Amino acid sequence: MKVLVTGASGTLGRAVVPRLLGAGFDVRGMSRRPRPAADGVEWVVADLAAGTGVDLAVTGVDAVVHLASATRSTSARVDVAGTRRLVTDAAEAGVRHLLYVSIVGIDQVPLRYYRLKLAAEQVVAAGAVPWSILRATQFPQLLDQILGGASRLGPVLGDRALLAQPVDPRDVAGRISDRLAAGPSRTIEEYGGPQVLRYDEAAAAWLTARGRRRPVLSIRFPGTFGRTVRAGALTTTATPTGTLTWADYLADTYGGSAGK
Repeated sequence: MKVLVTGASGTLGRAVVPRLLGAGFDVRGMSRRPRPAADGVEWVVADLAAGTGVDLAVTGVDAVVHLASATRSTSARVDVAGTRRLVTDAAEAGVRHLLYVSIVGIDQVPLRYYRLKLAAEQVVAAGAVPWSILRATQFPQLLDQILGGASRLGPVLGDRALLAQPVDPRDVAGRISDRLAAGPSRTIEEYGGPQVLRYDEAAAAWLTARGRRRPVLSIRFPGTFGRTVRAGALTTTATPTGTLTWADYLADTYGGSAGK
């Protein structure tokens, strides 16, 4: 099976491409910039926001794993208009499965980016290409970045009761490979990490892994965002789950036992 991976050079893409190759898939990576063929990957240049090269990228593939996304000013052009263009071109090319990777909680947490991801899901589900949607919880890399930003003034600031369920991109890549092998489900599946953590628990482990002694100062986030995330909107009870923990990520990234 030949698979096009959009966003193949991103955080998740860098885990998905080798996993698919290892599972025997023929992989075509899509990027906005030219990349040399390497490690069995055929690279093509296409830009979802501009609409260039997408029709050629989907030509001759059996399935598309759609990872490309934009979190800033181009979000609507990439996540909604770009996804619509991808679905249309994939249908015309005879693609038999479009697997879209989304985020757990986008239908509950009031963020503009999440509203756009939800709109993109609707585009996929309304399209002519048989589809699957995999909603994953947050990556540990994002939690790491949030904690780094929250500690710039010294103490780690944040709402200690917020709940997160970090899932490693390598685990998500494995689930994507399994879903491709199973074929289109026309359903939305959720997939999370093995542990639900409070923000203060995650912060304490992060500080230990980095060898820092700083307080965690709680700031209660108001409104719907704080209420829904404290209630677990960014977590899932779905099984199976990933196996790699927050402590595994910290150990890989910063060394040591990271609280294991």
